[in-house]
Amino acid sequence: MPSSVVVKNPLRVAVIGGDGTGPEVVAEAVKVLRAVSEREGFQIEFTEFDLGGERYLRTGEILPDEELERLKTFHAILLGAVGDPRVPPGVLERGLLLRLRFELDQYINLRPVKLYPGVQTPLADKGPEDIDFVVVRENTEDLYAGIGGWLKKGTPDEVAIQTAIYTRKGCERCIRWAFEYTRKRNKKKFLVLVAKTNVLTYGHDLWLRTFQEVAKQYPDIRTDYNHVDACCMWMVKNPEYYDVIVTTNMFGDIITDLGAIIQGGMGVAAGANLNPDPGGVSMFEPMGGSAPKYTGTGQINPIAAITAGAMLLEFNGYEQAAQRLYQAIQVVTGTKMKSQAAGKMGYTTQQVGDLVCEALG
Repeated sequence: MPSSVVVKNPLRVAVIGGDGTGPEVVAEAVKVLRAVSEREGFQIEFTEFDLGGERYLRTGEILPDEELERLKTFHAILLGAVGDPRVPPGVLERGLLLRLRFELDQYINLRPVKLYPGVQTPLADKGPEDIDFVVVRENTEDLYAGIGGWLKKGTPDEVAIQTAIYTRKGCERCIRWAFEYTRKRNKKKFLVLVAKTNVLTYGHDLWLRTFQEVAKQYPDIRTDYNHVDACCMWMVKNPEYYDVIVTTNMFGDIITDLGAIIQGGMGVAAGANLNPDPGGVSMFEPMGGSAPKYTGTGQINPIAAITAGAMLLEFNGYEQAAQRLYQAIQVVTGTKMKSQAAGKMGYTTQQVGDLVCEALG
């Protein structure tokens, strides 16, 4: 990944297990990260933070200011999951996950869509060589900026307004990072902008113009444009067309879930919330959510959390260790696990983590 991050030894990681099965999958990611660091000869220090539904129910606190300031002192954050059925929807997501993204200015959401060996995809006749692309999603603007309000709330005449915010700075820094990432990825060197310029004629026109202007500075990168509905079609019909996609916050949120399904499900999908600037703190997480019905059963798949750990290593400069871990993950999915679905893996959550450790060699 393009980054100005300086490798630190020890690598200091804040761990937020979160809710439901989050602590269980994060425990396996931590175990594997310890194992790969021992084999590669560097140190990782983990510090756990009590943040999530349990703390909110116990104290009424979501993310106290002093905890936020502590998190800013770490090199990276490893997050399990956010979401507790006892807490109203959106409370934890806005108060913890979105606040971290905004306060730490994690303006890139990076979502690899890669089909691992041995993992089933619902797409007929598609294999690992066909499904291997990355979505770069702008992560701090659009409808998620929280601009809006109500008029006459709770009455038959209620009006609700939610405003999408796009800035030239926000568009350009995301687009430029995507060009740099496409160059470093060095596969097809092909970057596609996904938006909806035929309907969203103001904000998405800004995205398109910015994309076209920045593209002139990267003559080695081929470019294209897709409307988001066409992108959804091509991701299913011809996923091999894509190399890197750059898109807006809202559309990125939607198409990455489609990407997760074609790569085998939420159990293998991992992502990163990146602040690539010097001194920035980035956060890495599995995409599957807290899955509360599986809490404590040992049935939840930790592969996504372990993959998030590999992304953490890669972004923080430990690329050799990251590649070693990616290879170990693919050995386990390709030769050991029966399925990526919870309860059907053929192993417990802890056993999958053990298998990845063994595959590190």
